[in-house]
Amino acid sequence: MTFTVHRLAPGDIAHFRALNAMFAKAFEDPEHYAAKPPSDAYAVKVLSKDSIIPLVALNDGQVIGGLVAYELDKLEQERSEIYIYDLAVDDAHRRQGVATALISRLGEIASSRGAWVIYVQADYGDEPAIALYTKLGRREDVMHFDIDPR
Repeated sequence: MTFTVHRLAPGDIAHFRALNAMFAKAFEDPEHYAAKPPSDAYAVKVLSKDSIIPLVALNDGQVIGGLVAYELDKLEQERSEIYIYDLAVDDAHRRQGVATALISRLGEIASSRGAWVIYVQADYGDEPAIALYTKLGRREDVMHFDIDPR
């Protein structure tokens, strides 16, 4: 199988929507990824932001995988770090190097920006993700908390 990795730009509305549909299916979470699709104007606004890095893996023009990362400017030094928020590959295309290629492309972007690290979280029990991230980086055990805005 051949595929290409593409960074989404403001004109990529169809791929933006296909990425969210793929996330909804892969994460089994249609409520958050498909129930209230953003408007085209919102998609263009988000895709125009340099600090948001949406990447898709395309096979024959179809989204087969993707990631969304955020560049975070740091205060303690003149540097940034990049956080992978979402990463998924369509079931039919897993174990074919798609996720590794997406992360590799993100690494090129991070390096070109002088980011000092890329980080990602994995859920306990998500053995494929844990194996992938262990292969690519160093593991840190931390606790994650969701705080509702007031």
